[in-house]
Amino acid sequence: MTDEQKKKYLEPALRYEIIGCYAQTELGHGSNVQGLETTCTYHPESGEFELNSPTLTSSKWWIGGLGKAANHAIVMARLITNGKDYGPHPFIVQIRSLKDHTPLPGVTVGDIGPKLGYNTTDNGFLMFDHVRIPHFNMLAKYSKVDKKTGEYIRPPNAKLSYGTMVFIRANLVMGVRYALARATTIAIRYSAIRSQFVDAANPKKFNGKTVETPVIDYTMQQYRLFPHLAAAYACFFTGRSMMDLYHRNMKNMASGDFSLLADTHATSSGLKSLTTTMAAEAIEDCRRACGGHGYSLFSGLGSFYLDFLPNVTWEGDNYILTQQTARYLFKTFRNLASGKTNRNKETNFTISYLSTYLENPKKTCPITNGEQFLNPELILSSLGHRSAYLIAESVDLIDNKQRSWNSMLVNISRISRAHCQYVLVSNFWTALQSDERLRKNKPLYEAVRDLALLFSLNTLEKELADFLASGYITPAQAPLIKEQVIACLDRIRPNAVALVDAFSLPDYLLNSALGRYDGKVYEAMTSMAEREPLNSTLVVKGYEEHIRPLTPESTIEPTEKKDDRRINLADVDELRVGQYDDEIPSWRATTQETDPTVIRKMIETILSDLTSTESSNLSTDSVLSDPTLKFNLLKRAIKELGKEIPSHKLGQLTTVDEVIAYFTETETPPLRVRDLFEQEGAFPPNVRFEEKH
Repeated sequence: MTDEQKKKYLEPALRYEIIGCYAQTELGHGSNVQGLETTCTYHPESGEFELNSPTLTSSKWWIGGLGKAANHAIVMARLITNGKDYGPHPFIVQIRSLKDHTPLPGVTVGDIGPKLGYNTTDNGFLMFDHVRIPHFNMLAKYSKVDKKTGEYIRPPNAKLSYGTMVFIRANLVMGVRYALARATTIAIRYSAIRSQFVDAANPKKFNGKTVETPVIDYTMQQYRLFPHLAAAYACFFTGRSMMDLYHRNMKNMASGDFSLLADTHATSSGLKSLTTTMAAEAIEDCRRACGGHGYSLFSGLGSFYLDFLPNVTWEGDNYILTQQTARYLFKTFRNLASGKTNRNKETNFTISYLSTYLENPKKTCPITNGEQFLNPELILSSLGHRSAYLIAESVDLIDNKQRSWNSMLVNISRISRAHCQYVLVSNFWTALQSDERLRKNKPLYEAVRDLALLFSLNTLEKELADFLASGYITPAQAPLIKEQVIACLDRIRPNAVALVDAFSLPDYLLNSALGRYDGKVYEAMTSMAEREPLNSTLVVKGYEEHIRPLTPESTIEPTEKKDDRRINLADVDELRVGQYDDEIPSWRATTQETDPTVIRKMIETILSDLTSTESSNLSTDSVLSDPTLKFNLLKRAIKELGKEIPSHKLGQLTTVDEVIAYFTETETPPLRVRDLFEQEGAFPPNVRFEEKH
């Protein structure tokens, strides 16, 4: 946008007077931006552009916020002026009335329908029927159209628009860090609580009794989860590095220096592809690692997985993006091999590892024992050699053996993956070595270093086929890597929970019964099950019509129906009278009894009335397992004692003593989500790491 356009559109948008969306993807074209069909033709005589959707497949589709919310859109359309097509350019278009939000003339807009997940966003469709917009509405910071003549004025550098893409993709890497943090927090906390079986070789004792083993102590569970935890930290450091690189690149571009742009764009494309794929796989791995309870929506992982899945497609399909990375790597390799680029002038680590490879393509790994694999320099040397080998092999196939680009796409995907794994590992170790806060805190440094080692060695282990094919690592060395991976798991185990607590993700954000900070997993699961709407009645609707006639007792006349109402916690924020459909009017008590002796007597009297049990025979430890009894008790207690019960408390009141204790307490306001920010313990305390493993 120009400064004038920012004033007209951006400033009102910041005041929420304009609700916008970005309309690029079409029904018939996504990744192929140059294939977009929506046209925007300039008419010099009127000084207007005319937007049109010439085909069904030119409908804008999947546009976030468009379905029902947006009133403006930045539309990518083919610029046509003086009879020439200049390809896709951005135009700002008002699509709905600011008075009543109805679509403007010539605009067809709506929601695209249900999706697998991410249903909090109203993805929409959009079509134009020869809609006119002012000349001013073409975003013209770089390219322009002369208002009088219609002459197209090109940008000073065709790659200027890449800066925005780099910013978005760098942010996606940071978003992956959050996704990995959320998934591993849930799975690791739950694994520390969940106990299954007795480890015969290392039985656990508690109060002199043998107890089941927490599943986090099983090596297989560690092998499934800890690499994802390490990846969360790796993505954090790389995301931070990419944002720094983006800002440095934008500063350079402003002064006419485009030297960082190609590497930054190519690497950000590959990282978006690799890290979002990693995260999608990790969320599902974490869900599976939670066993049967992981399949419940209460785990917070199933819905989160579906909401995250669009990341592997939007902002560039993950397999398509790898081609952008590979093109840059091929060009850089050719320039270095031919001498066009000076190998000794290392401007980035891509040139560095490619130059090292070209000096000695037959180099091999020098290690003789497993502990030598703990050397970061050797790890980076291994990853760099592997990436360079794959690049050199593919360049030879394309240049000397005339392999088509299409036939190389599998190799290209592998090359992008190898390059970006090198970037992730390199940034992890760079952060460890340069961050003074880490270096000054030895226990913290060692804990994060173990994660860096696990991430590095796990990458080597997963990609062993490439290392063996290149000849850099021998079959005899491969088992040494596997041994060190297992050793890393053992060192990380004592700090695993602290390492996820360090993300400081509050419970409301995790939205998980399994990942609660207080560890009350089973209490949360049962409380959530109580709120299931199906449990609002004891007998399912339709029983009398469809099930009862099939049972052997179907010929028996039905007896008088019992009260089958149950508390529907999904619909009730606070248990108040007036929420149900019969004799209790809406009210609010003005007095509250607090004398424990009086309250106990009243509760026992109510129970006696409800159960026909003498008060003297009442067990105060009896569990209120009968939902109808519990409902009627609490309903009477509320009315007679003058104190309401917030919904989050209902599942906690399981014994008569707990009911009495609750009504004895001073009344507090019902819990709201926003209160979690203010409550003590909503965020973890300072993380402490064990110095000795």
